[in-house]
Formats: sequence, C-alpha cells, structure tokens
Amino acid sequence: MKPTLRQLEYLVAIADTGRFSEAAERLNVAQPSLSTQVANAEAQLGATLFERSRAGAYPTPIGEQVIRRARYILRQMEDLKEIASHGETGLFGRVRLGVLPTIGPYLLPRCTKPMHSRFPDLRLSINDAATDRLASMLEQGLLDAAVSTLEDHPGCVGVTLFSEKLWIAVEPEDHLASTTRPVTLEELKERGFLTLGLGHRLTKLVQELAYRAGGYVASDYEGTSLDAIRHMAALGAGIAILPDLYVQCEARRDDSLVFRQIEDPRAGRDISLVWRRQSPIREGLELLAEIMQEAAQG
Repeated sequence: MKPTLRQLEYLVAIADTGRFSEAAERLNVAQPSLSTQVANAEAQLGATLFERSRAGAYPTPIGEQVIRRARYILRQMEDLKEIASHGETGLFGRVRLGVLPTIGPYLLPRCTKPMHSRFPDLRLSINDAATDRLASMLEQGLLDAAVSTLEDHPGCVGVTLFSEKLWIAVEPEDHLASTTRPVTLEELKERGFLTLGLGHRLTKLVQELAYRAGGYVASDYEGTSLDAIRHMAALGAGIAILPDLYVQCEARRDDSLVFRQIEDPRAGRDISLVWRRQSPIREGLELLAEIMQEAAQG
C-alpha cells in the first residue's frame, strides 16, 4: 500500500507544529488516530519519519525528504481541485469558441478587456466558420461553444446575445439611395441581392427575403466576406444585404454606399452563444454570454 493524501497531510502538519498533539488539533482529529495513521505511513514506506521525544517531534533526514515531496503533492492536489472548480463554475484554461465570420470580427474585440478582467486564466481559441461548419464541429466536440444562430444547432442550448436587423447597401446613383428611411420589400421587387456562399445562415435569410420580395440572389457572384459584398455593391453589381452589427461597426464609414434598414419583421436574426446540452462548463458559458450581451449593447 501507499500513503494516502490524508496521511501526507498528517506528516506535513506534524512537521509544521513540531508536536503530534498540535497537529491533531489543527486537523481536527483525535491524537491517537493521527499517531496510528503516521505509524501506518512509516510502515508502508519502511522508514522512521519522525524522532519523537518529550520536547516534540522532529523529522528524520529521510523524513525531511518525504515531507518536502508531500508538500509538493498536496499543492498539486489543490491546483487540481481549483481547475475542477473553475470547470464547474467559471472559465479556466483553453476554451474553444466558434464564431460566425459575420459576427466575430465585430463583436469579440469589444469583449476582450472584460473577459480578461473577469476570467484572467481564460484562453480562448477562436475558430471562425460558416454556420454549417460550426454545427458540425460543435456536434463532434471540436468546439466548446459557438456564437451562432441557435436554430441551426439541434440538440444544443444557449443564451441569446442580441437580435439584429438586415440592411441594404446601394451605390449613390441607385434610385433606392434617394432616402435613408427603412426600405420595404415592395421596393426591392425584381432586384438582385448580393450575399455570401452556401452554408451561412445569412445566405438562407437573404434567399428567403429575395423570394418574398420578388427579387433574386445574384447567381454570378457569391461573396467570401461582408467586405467583399459591400465593395461589389459599390461597383453596381447588386444590392448588398448586410447584418446590423456589421453596418454599425464598419459599413457606415463607407461614403460610397447608402444604407437603409429593411422594414420587415423577418428580415433579421437572433445571435446566441450556443453549447451542447450536456456541457460541463455551462455555468461558465452563461457568464461569458453576459459579457457578450453587454458588449453588444454597447
């Protein structure tokens, strides 16, 4: 048999106090029980660890070696408990976060400082990908959570971070640029919409929007990014359909386009922090969602 962690605690306490009686009092155990456990540890190790006398108890040379290692083992166990505790109630170490490319670059920079302040030991590993890819990675356990649209992740749960409307962006010469008031679906009839490639929730929204407006999605161009869509709209290739967060953070600086919000209750999406239903760090992710909510509101 090997000494137990409790026996190692007894050895360290005796070394610290110099007496069996004071060690027993510190650990809130009966002295005979402590003495028995120390004797058992000595028998298991095959060595006398303490020199006992009326003046107290002193580690033997080999006892000093054992106690030094016992302190190290107990410190490691405390670290292990701390890590486990963080895993249940907070965030600690590396957390793998997936993000939509239409959200991550505009939301995450606003979260960096409060995240570091709240969770100094948190290290986020970021993976940006289309909705379909995020769903697959989350299902396979390759991600711990994702900033995405909850309806695209069956079997997962999450917290809504914010809701965002969709906007159009058109070149100044377009007749739709004559005003900045919200645009109706009727005004978009027979117009070509620019959007991302397949696999994105945004693309599905734009396809549905085009169908209901009597327009169409331009088949000769699929954007690789929101910036690319915006630049194509500025060149007159069609109407760019852009999410609200992007418009607020980036696009409104572009004086080569006119932006109008789409006046339709279904022209938008809810962005959530999503994770597997059985996630062991659920409580920590809920705290992370609070930080993201505050950042989005700002």
